Amino acid sequence: MTIKLNVINLPKDDYKGGPSSLCPGCGHDQVSSVIVTSAWENGLDPKKIVKMSGIGCSSKTPAYFLGQSHGFNTVHGRMPSVTTGAAMNNKEMTFLAVSGDGDSASIGIGQLIHAIRRNLDMVYILENNGVYGLTKGQYSATADVGSKKKKGVTNETQPIDLCALAVNLGCTFVARSFSGAKKQLTSLMKAAMSHKGFSLIDIISPCVTFNNNDESMRSYGYVKENDVELHAVDYIPSFSPMEEVEIPAGAFRDIELHDGSVVRLETISEEHDPFNTVAALSALHNAEKEKKHVTGLLYFDPSKPSADEEQNLVDIPLSQLSEEQMRPSKESLDSILAGFRGQ
Repeated sequence: MTIKLNVINLPKDDYKGGPSSLCPGCGHDQVSSVIVTSAWENGLDPKKIVKMSGIGCSSKTPAYFLGQSHGFNTVHGRMPSVTTGAAMNNKEMTFLAVSGDGDSASIGIGQLIHAIRRNLDMVYILENNGVYGLTKGQYSATADVGSKKKKGVTNETQPIDLCALAVNLGCTFVARSFSGAKKQLTSLMKAAMSHKGFSLIDIISPCVTFNNNDESMRSYGYVKENDVELHAVDYIPSFSPMEEVEIPAGAFRDIELHDGSVVRLETISEEHDPFNTVAALSALHNAEKEKKHVTGLLYFDPSKPSADEEQNLVDIPLSQLSEEQMRPSKESLDSILAGFRGQ
């Protein structure tokens, strides 16, 4: 039997994790499968990937992918600050953060805000089902008005749209997808892994136990019937020459990422400009008004420096600097003190 290898000569099995203990049919397992495929096809070294998570069903999933990678399961809502410390200490690593709507939109929303505004170089994967799955299915802060779970009353509380929040904060890569849309989600995931800066992918991932009935706006059936897709998304890695890629029919737009890879957006509905903040917010607002879910690449900004660039960190990761390199010389300290005296 021939085993297929990726561009760094590793089989796909090297990117897999342990067996899932989530409910059979949970959308989160599809997301885990997409992460495995994306990291393998992008040729990332699993030993240079760090998996971060908080608390919740979503935060259990790093055990189910990238078993050879580093991992850290933080306390509820505190994952962004722990990731900030780790990422600034070793910028050579790829940071994949998995969170849920409870972990991100409630107790952890303040930490998420600061990670976005600093443009931390990480992929923030939000597995969003609108309920607290581990504590028996209470509504989360992202549940849509008018949505109804299998048990209980209809939700009447205004939700927090984390994509709209991210766009307003200047997040440099904002996308929404659906765990049942494997092709779109895989392209967006691969693009996010190639982006230099904060990438937020809000993934509607239905909870089969508490929130997958016909009255739920986060159910498989509802999302499939009410998905407004902005564009067909394709991803062309830097090691695949553009001339070898088939050009699709109709209008399309190529967006080059920092590593030379390309996101190809083929227009499906109305033309959407992913560089336009107002266009992104309008698409989200109109979808909410119509009780629909808009998916695709909502917003992209390649111009904003990432956190390590903003802080002017040296090329060598801080974790690899020697004691001699970390200790300022007497001359440099004298120069700093002289500068203070001059003020």
